[in-house]
Amino acid sequence: MSYPTLFTTPGVRQFAEDVDTERQAQLAKWGDQHHPDGTGYDGSNMHADFWRQRCQDAFADGEGTWGHVLLEEVFEAIAEQDPATLRAELIQVAAVCAAWIADLDSRGA
Repeated sequence: MSYPTLFTTPGVRQFAEDVDTERQAQLAKWGDQHHPDGTGYDGSNMHADFWRQRCQDAFADGEGTWGHVLLEEVFEAIAEQDPATLRAELIQVAAVCAAWIADLDSRGA
């Protein structure tokens, strides 16, 4: 019996397996955790706007980095109060992490 491929983007399967391994270690160490989101605080939109502009400026100047992209996505997530939108932003954070890791792996790091 043949099963469909779960991941089609190169590197995502390994990324997911590595994340799963880390989650298992976290669960073993701390158990299942539940914390407040801590998002949508006063000034969080200002921080998101700053990193969004900083990222755009860095790439416009030819100096953009993965760090710029990740911080933009993280601060966009931190600014969110709506759980569904927060989840979507966190997926974007994870996708940027996957892309950055794929880039590192492609360099033989």
